[in-house]
Amino acid sequence: MRVLIVKVSSLGDIIHTLPAVTDAKRAHPDLQFDWVVEENFTEVPAWHPAIDKVIPVAIRRWRRNIVRTYMNHEIRTFKQALQGVHYDLVIDAQGLIKSGIISRLSRGLTIGLSNRTIREPLATLFYNKVYSVPWSEHAVDRVRQLFARALKYHYDKDSIDYGIDVSLIDSTLKPSDNKRVMFLHGTTWLTKHWPEEYWCQLAHIAKEAGYEIVLPWGTESEKARAQKIAEGNANATVLERQNLTGIAREIVQCSGVIAVDTGLGHLAAALEKPTVSLYGPTNPGLSGTCGKNQLHLNSNLNCAPCVKKVCGYTGPGISDSYSGKTFPVVPPCFSTHQPAAVWQKFTELVNS
Repeated sequence: MRVLIVKVSSLGDIIHTLPAVTDAKRAHPDLQFDWVVEENFTEVPAWHPAIDKVIPVAIRRWRRNIVRTYMNHEIRTFKQALQGVHYDLVIDAQGLIKSGIISRLSRGLTIGLSNRTIREPLATLFYNKVYSVPWSEHAVDRVRQLFARALKYHYDKDSIDYGIDVSLIDSTLKPSDNKRVMFLHGTTWLTKHWPEEYWCQLAHIAKEAGYEIVLPWGTESEKARAQKIAEGNANATVLERQNLTGIAREIVQCSGVIAVDTGLGHLAAALEKPTVSLYGPTNPGLSGTCGKNQLHLNSNLNCAPCVKKVCGYTGPGISDSYSGKTFPVVPPCFSTHQPAAVWQKFTELVNS
């Protein structure tokens, strides 16, 4: 039986789908999976041994210049790759109009979530069959339920396996016992950023504890923040710009990770690295890191989690001070995550 998975983006959402693939393969060893995914994330599905073919799509890039895309026949080439196989089942695990269209363009019976349990209800117009999964469930389990119902099997909700084969990332890679921590400081929403001053103080605490600190980055603003965190700290290293495979390789060689709410935090969870994730405006109960050795630190400010990209806090200003410098804590919900307390939770997790 051959199944096509449509989950094109983003990084966290793609990683959330991996446990469902593991469940399905265990229940039906004869299953073969192909996966349609945005070109920037093609590495991730390929790390799972059950994925046979990864079909890249470039919707984000195509949108920037649709005329050029049409003229150079990229869409036609994508359709040919998509329609080259007749699938027994096509699972839209994303629930967006764009993923629904891709599902319909393929050759096979299309299934997805019902219009009451989907992000963009119009996507259901492209499905032959739908299933209802409550919104109250974590994103990982919503996908696991969808796959289990579509492919008719049961799974153990209390056990989670992302199924990543580390040898597919790097055949020579071995976990390190060195005291090494990765700071995942970059994220998309401004409101999800832990204050830079807190990162600097945390780096100082890590250095005093004898840890090496590694700092990845993906944009110029993230590079500038990484350089600021590493400034004057002999134990901190700003990495060269990495692809996802490179970052995964670095994560495997760390003792653990400290992260804001970011897709790379989900990657650390999938690689089963002890990870302390810092949440302010977002709710980890629905989409937080999931799996072994995961700890969520939630804000106890009365307006959190607001789940907003723009901070709407209207209370008195909150400030803090380190190294003799006073600064405003923005967003204020992160004032409850003090660096010393974060480090204590991290060391307890790593040593547990």
